[in-house]
Amino acid sequence: MIFFVFLIGGAFTVVDRTGALRGAVDWLVRRLKGRDALVIPAACLAFALGGVLDNMKEEIIALVPVMLLLVRRLGFDRVTAVAASLGAAAVGASFSPINPFQVGIAQHLAHLPLLSGSVFRIGFLVPALAVWIWGTVRHATRTRAAPPGDAPGGADPGHGLGIRQGVALAVVLATFVLLVVGVLRFGWGFDQMAALFFAMGVVVGLIGGLRAAGTAEGFVAGFQSMAYAALLIGFARAIYVALEQGRIVDTIVRSLFAPIAALPLALSALGMMGVHAAVHVPVPSPSGHAVLTLPILVPLSDLLGLSRQVTVLAYQYGGGLSELLTPTNGALMAILAAAGVRYEDWFRFALPLYLVLLGLGALAIGIGIAGGLK
Repeated sequence: MIFFVFLIGGAFTVVDRTGALRGAVDWLVRRLKGRDALVIPAACLAFALGGVLDNMKEEIIALVPVMLLLVRRLGFDRVTAVAASLGAAAVGASFSPINPFQVGIAQHLAHLPLLSGSVFRIGFLVPALAVWIWGTVRHATRTRAAPPGDAPGGADPGHGLGIRQGVALAVVLATFVLLVVGVLRFGWGFDQMAALFFAMGVVVGLIGGLRAAGTAEGFVAGFQSMAYAALLIGFARAIYVALEQGRIVDTIVRSLFAPIAALPLALSALGMMGVHAAVHVPVPSPSGHAVLTLPILVPLSDLLGLSRQVTVLAYQYGGGLSELLTPTNGALMAILAAAGVRYEDWFRFALPLYLVLLGLGALAIGIGIAGGLK
């Protein structure tokens, strides 16, 4: 992941130096003039779809430069860029009926049919996204400043797209198409994705007129800008490795879930959701979290008479929503660092919405128990 972050930073610095990104954003802003309010909800829905379908996280790192350019041209702050991208994707993934890395693997471990309970989950996915989009738009509106081109005495920095910039932008768009196909169809990992973005940076640099020397300088500058993000990823991973190899995680999980067995049925389910939120700090991987906890919780839920589907919901909402706040989440910390957003500022924005969404998840679990969700 660290080298993936480095190569993305380098590739998009090269793209930025060709003027392609700035030209594209200026064009989009001019097209949406007078309809700026549509930009943030549209971006949230696009990234939420990525979360619903494929647990989109690390892939967002590549889009941070584009989002920053877009929000800057519209006068929004950096927190808005992270909220509309990573935040929306995390909410979509948490309430998703088909996310293979969360609900898919959880239902497999619970021996439930894949995609079972989808209609129920969609019923809560819609209000969850509505809450997040409302919170993001509200923050964006409250913190909005005058866009650069609208500042007193300021000139519009947009110069449109030349032929070189247009072709370079087409290469960038083709890269993302290949990325989606590679991840979904061929199971690409970080090595393949990193190679793809490296190739994109080289091709765009040559097409954009930077030549070999300018392209290399762009990569170096991009590496420098991503050094802090790379360090944060390493530190976050080191915390988990220390806990895992020291056999500390197993002890934490067992001690947290043991008291739940003594609670009434509804409180047991809500207790599971709360404990999942705590477990996600030392185990920030959604799939690793599921593999660690569900083999313990499924037999426990059977003994308590709790539906396995509700047990999966508790995992989804408790662990999935923690992706918004967990400081051991390497993707979150990398995106915050790449966007230049302090964790404290992000926490201050995301916490109220996180609590509302957690309440929505608790409501879903209560309705699932009352309605006998299977």
